[in-house]
Amino acid sequence: MNPQAKLIFSISLLLGTTITISSNHWVMAWTGLEINTLAILPLISKSHHPRAIEAATKYFLVQATASALVLFSSMTNAWHTGQWDITQLTHPTSCLILTTAISIKLGLVPFHFWFPEVLQGSSLITGLLLSTAMKFPPITLLFMTSSSLNPTLLMTMAILSVALGGWMGLNQTQVRKIMAFSSISHLGWMSIIIVYNPKLTLLNFYLYTLMTAAVFLAFNSTKTLKLSTLMTAWAKTPSLSGILLLALLSLAGLPPLTGFLPKWLIIQELTKQDMAPAAMILSLLSLLSLFFYLRLAYCATITLPPHTTNHMKQWHTNKPTNILIAILTTASITLLPISPMITAIV
Repeated sequence: MNPQAKLIFSISLLLGTTITISSNHWVMAWTGLEINTLAILPLISKSHHPRAIEAATKYFLVQATASALVLFSSMTNAWHTGQWDITQLTHPTSCLILTTAISIKLGLVPFHFWFPEVLQGSSLITGLLLSTAMKFPPITLLFMTSSSLNPTLLMTMAILSVALGGWMGLNQTQVRKIMAFSSISHLGWMSIIIVYNPKLTLLNFYLYTLMTAAVFLAFNSTKTLKLSTLMTAWAKTPSLSGILLLALLSLAGLPPLTGFLPKWLIIQELTKQDMAPAAMILSLLSLLSLFFYLRLAYCATITLPPHTTNHMKQWHTNKPTNILIAILTTASITLLPISPMITAIV
């Protein structure tokens, strides 16, 4: 893709996100979401492969439907209350339609079917954008309307998302699909707590973005698209594969690593809200996700190919992304000890 075109699309993504997260008026928020959608479409379809074109078409149709529902929800609310302010969403029907629209945009169960297919048709870097940056504006809209949302509906969708995200990721061999189901599972954790402690949802999202960026960039560095290629990564880049193991375990939420922090705080908050059964169900369902993270980690570090490869070990490469991978992986492994400071800031 032309560098100038790529720059324009990247600036448009930034602009659309900024408009949505800083607006108080529903029409401005909707405009930002539309700019975002139109900016990401060329990045999805840039390879001109039939699968990429199909992914871009699916993404456009799904996001257009969700945007229409956002507009319909805000208009219904304005019709009944005379308010276009995002924080003044009080009409029950409008709240229900908005929850549906945002769930479609995020890929929450039962509106998750488009997300693994779109991610599979995109490149790894575009997949990273779809899993992180494109989820930020809808999450902020949920954050701003959190006081009006239906907790029972969100809890049901959250538990289904964690269950299906873990269950459907079990038999996948494509790395991008595994990361898509991982994203669906993490979104379940975020959506269950948004009514009770919205700041905790944002903290979870920031740490999820950090860990996912580390994993996606590591996969991109080793050119890994499926598990069979991940098995040869250790022979080429042993140090990166070792770090990838820890980043994946952090994404799974194992205790000494950063990923444990949001899960710990969410379980604590749910227990405070007398929702211990929901916390227990989420904890048990996250074991499903742990299985496929361990599978990825096992393929990256323990499984060696049957024949020795002739590759030189790349102890030092001159790629500029390596510094970024180093920073992100360090952060996604070591932030748990400073959790009191993180919670104080957020």
